[in-house]
Amino acid sequence: MSSRTQPTKPTKENEPVPTSALPSLTAASTLPRNADLLVVGLADTSDGPVLVGVPDDVEKAWAKRHGTSLLASAQSMGAAAKPGTTVVLPGTPGVVVTGLGGVDVTPEQVRRAAGNAVRAAAKVAGDRTLSVALSLETLEPEVLRGAAEGALLGAYGYAKETREATKRPIGSLTVLSAAKDAGAQVAEAATVATAVARARDWVNTPPNALYPESFAEAARALARDARLDVEVLDEKALARGGYGGILGVGGGSQRPPRLVRISYAPRGATTHLALVGKGITFDTGGLNLKPADGMITMKCDMAGAAAVIAAVRAIADLKLKVKVTAYAAMAENMPSGTAYRPSDVLTMYGGKTVENANSDAEGRLVMADAIVRAGEDDPDLIVDIATLTGACLVALGERVAGLMASDDETADDLLDAAEASGEAFWQLPIPDEVRANLSSEVADLASSGKTRYGGALTAAAFLQAFVADGVRWAHLDIAGPAWNGGAPYDYVPKGGTGAGVRTLVSLARTLAQRSGT
Repeated sequence: MSSRTQPTKPTKENEPVPTSALPSLTAASTLPRNADLLVVGLADTSDGPVLVGVPDDVEKAWAKRHGTSLLASAQSMGAAAKPGTTVVLPGTPGVVVTGLGGVDVTPEQVRRAAGNAVRAAAKVAGDRTLSVALSLETLEPEVLRGAAEGALLGAYGYAKETREATKRPIGSLTVLSAAKDAGAQVAEAATVATAVARARDWVNTPPNALYPESFAEAARALARDARLDVEVLDEKALARGGYGGILGVGGGSQRPPRLVRISYAPRGATTHLALVGKGITFDTGGLNLKPADGMITMKCDMAGAAAVIAAVRAIADLKLKVKVTAYAAMAENMPSGTAYRPSDVLTMYGGKTVENANSDAEGRLVMADAIVRAGEDDPDLIVDIATLTGACLVALGERVAGLMASDDETADDLLDAAEASGEAFWQLPIPDEVRANLSSEVADLASSGKTRYGGALTAAAFLQAFVADGVRWAHLDIAGPAWNGGAPYDYVPKGGTGAGVRTLVSLARTLAQRSGT
C-alpha cells in the first residue's frame, strides 16, 4: 500500500460538478413592469452623442421628474459613448447607460456593451436580486444574439465552495426587440451562453473536486442528458488500446486518466467535425516541476476539454445538421515514483514512438493519442483546442489565441467562425524547419524541439504529425484567453473564461449551412 496521503475527494464521489446558474432570459417588445433596471446605449454620431433604445414613455417620465433629458442626466454623471463606459442612474426603473461606440455596431460591440452593463447592474444590486431589461435597438439576428449572449455572460458568477449559497444579483434578463424572431434568437443565445458557463465552471472548479474520473463522469452525465452517445475509457481500457501518451502523462498520479468520446450524429448530416480537447485537470509540470507561481492557476489546464464537451452539447441542443464527435483526453500531471521521465520513449496510440523531452510539455502527448483516435472515425475536419504553450501566451498576449492549420482554407474557416462569435484568434505558421526540429535519435520523433524559440509552432508541428493523411486540421492554442487572472472586463469574468466554445459552435453552424442540410 502506498504511504502517500490519499487525495481529497469531493463531498459526493463522482457527482457531476453543477453549473453556476445563469439568470432566466426572455425576449419582449415592451419594457416589463417589474424591471428594476433598464439598459440603454450611448453612441456617437456626426451630430453628437445619442441615446439608443430609450422607450418614449421612459424618456418623457424622466424629463418630467428631473426637469432635464435622460441624456443630459447621464452625461452629467460621466456617461460616454466610449466602449466599456457605464453609468447607473437611480430611479424606478433605474437606467444603465452603456457605451456602444458608433451607431453602426457589430455583434461583438453589442455583446461587450451588454456585458459591461449587466456587470454594472450587479454591483448596485446590494441585497436584492434584480430584474434587468436591455433595450439596444437590436433587430438583426447576429446583433440580437450578441446582446443576449453578452448579458448572460456578464451575469455569470462562479458558485463558490462555501457553506452558504451564493447570492445571485441578477435574477432575470429581458432583451427588448421588435424583431419577429426575437424569441428564437434569444433562445439560441441562451444555449451558447449556457455552454460557455459550463466550461467556465469546470475550469474554475478546484482540482481536488475535478480530476479525470469526476470530470469524465460530469461529461457522461451532460451527454446522456441530451441522449448523445458517450464512451469513457478508463486506465485499463487505455492500456488495452495502447494509449501511451495519456497513460504516460497520467502515470504519476493516484487519479488515473480517462479518454471521453461523445458523438452527436443527426439524421441527414453530411459533414463530420471532430473536436479534440486537452484535459489536464492539474499540471504540476511532472518531474519537470513548475515554480510555485506558475502552478497556482494550473487547474485551468483542462480548458480545451471543457470547451469541446460544452460545445458538442450546445451543437446538439441547437440541432445543427452536422455530425460532431468530441474527444477529451483527461489526465493529472504529477511527480512521483511512477511518473514518466524526460528521455522516456512512449509508444503512442497508433504505434508512433515519442521521446519525451520535457514532462511539462504533457498536453501534446495526451492530445496526440486523441487525435489519432479521432482520425479513425473518418472526420472531414479535426479541430484540436488546448492551453498548450506558454510561448503562445508570450507571442499573442492574454486575450488572443493562436491558430495553426493544415491549409489556409481551413484557417480561414476558423478565423471566420471566431470573428462571428466575437473571439480573437491569430494565424501562425508551421515552417518546415520547425518540423525538422522534432527529430529524435531514439524514437520516431521528439515531443519538443531542440531550441526554445517558436515553442507554439513546434507544439503544433508535433500534433500535426498525428493527423491522418488527407484530413483537414486546425489547432487552437488558448493558453492566453482561457484564464483571466485580472479584473473582469466586458462579459469576461475573473478566472475561467470558456474560451473557444463560441468559435466551435459557430464553426459547426457554418459547416451545417455549407452542406445545405
